Amino acid sequence: MAKTLNVPLIGARRHKPPDRSGRVPRRSADTLLLALVAGAFTLAQLVLVHPWMGLGWDETVYVSQVSPHAPAAFFSAPRARGVPLLVAPIASWSSSTTLLRVYLALLSGLGLFVALRVWRALFPVRVLAVAGALFGTLWVTLFYGPQAMPNYWVAIGALVCVGCFLRARADPGDRAALWGIGLGAALMAWMRPPDAVWVALPLLVLAAAVPRWRRPVPLLVLVGGLLAGAAEWIVEAYVSYGGLGQRLSDGSRIQGGLGWNVAVGDQMRSLGGRVLCRPCTGGMPSPVVMAWWFVLPLIAALGLVIAVRARRRTPTLLLLACATTAGIPYLFMIGYAAPRFLLPLYALVAIPVADALVQLLTFPAGRWRPVIVTLVAVALAGHLAVQFAVLQAAVRRTTDSHSGWAATAARLHRLGVRPPCALTGHETVPIAFYAGCSSVAIGGHNANATVRSITSAAGRMPVAVVTVPGSRPPAYARTWTLHRAGDVNVYVSPGAGSRTP
Repeated sequence: MAKTLNVPLIGARRHKPPDRSGRVPRRSADTLLLALVAGAFTLAQLVLVHPWMGLGWDETVYVSQVSPHAPAAFFSAPRARGVPLLVAPIASWSSSTTLLRVYLALLSGLGLFVALRVWRALFPVRVLAVAGALFGTLWVTLFYGPQAMPNYWVAIGALVCVGCFLRARADPGDRAALWGIGLGAALMAWMRPPDAVWVALPLLVLAAAVPRWRRPVPLLVLVGGLLAGAAEWIVEAYVSYGGLGQRLSDGSRIQGGLGWNVAVGDQMRSLGGRVLCRPCTGGMPSPVVMAWWFVLPLIAALGLVIAVRARRRTPTLLLLACATTAGIPYLFMIGYAAPRFLLPLYALVAIPVADALVQLLTFPAGRWRPVIVTLVAVALAGHLAVQFAVLQAAVRRTTDSHSGWAATAARLHRLGVRPPCALTGHETVPIAFYAGCSSVAIGGHNANATVRSITSAAGRMPVAVVTVPGSRPPAYARTWTLHRAGDVNVYVSPGAGSRTP
């Protein structure tokens, strides 16, 4: 007779009967809601930001590092290798901008989903869904999500790192949270090492100096993640830039000299869709366009008040602290503006703002509830309309600008300037990428050549100097053949024209 084993049931996992009600489990429903927000964000990018929009100036620098389409452009001191590695799976074998944009849109949607999911144990999922929708419908987020630029990914890394830091404090045994701290920090540093330090500054202070937060493992993981992400940038500093201090100094010089410089007004001017405001002159955008920027800190403050009552004070305070340090260098230490610089700030502050809006929309029943809900709904509808209008204008201007570079490159090809070739002069970094040529300069931030090296190259390959109408070419090119290419003049070296088909 078979012997029966009596297994004690104390502490054993009890299996519930399967749920046959047709209801979706709560965790699955939460995940589905966040996935829908991220999916809508991806779809909006593909519909509103034309996937065929050509690559911008900075994008051509990053993509050229891994693309066989054109020689690598000069890589200046402030840049990091995160974006080239991010685009390498597509750009290393395909020159299709459309394919690259679709890939980045899908990847950015996945990044938003992961970043929001990290916070699921810290805020209600409806707050996270609204936060994702708010961040994902900003024109600057939609515009840069599918672009080969680093700032969106710093924002995603910041959300992951801060959220996992809070989870690790609440549960020291949460290994997934420790991995998230390291990977989030590494992603930020991989993209922009100085930005990563600014975002992580409150975390470093808390983990190192505040007794209640002093835990060696999260601190070591955070520092390790920052160092791992910045390792290549630091090594490259000593190999190619004369050391870490020199690279930081060069980066400061290229950005106009970092120091006390109030750039709040510059950032306000960029809200109207100016992707780069340097020099940042001209009038301010319409008050309607700027209104959300002034309302944002007020709603964030309301979110903090609500968080105190809902016992979410700590995560809200930390989000606002990291958002503040993320914005300091671009609001008070730089002499120009680009709206993408503040993407990490917007991502971090989106959760407290969403918390406040959700509380307003779910205000207890009473005579004021219909009024509050109506006001919030109207304000959000107006906000979305403004963001859509600014986005459409920015996409149109950018597409036209990139089309101009492509047209100049096509004209150069007809003039016999085809790879292998070299360009120098006005806006030659993006034009050279479109033409498949090297971009060279004897001065400025991208200096990588001399007059002698350029004239020597002209003896063995087509070389062209690009100038704006009315300006004179450099002395060595004054005998070269002048041609008109769209809005610019090009001086083509002798012999290149003989290759014209």
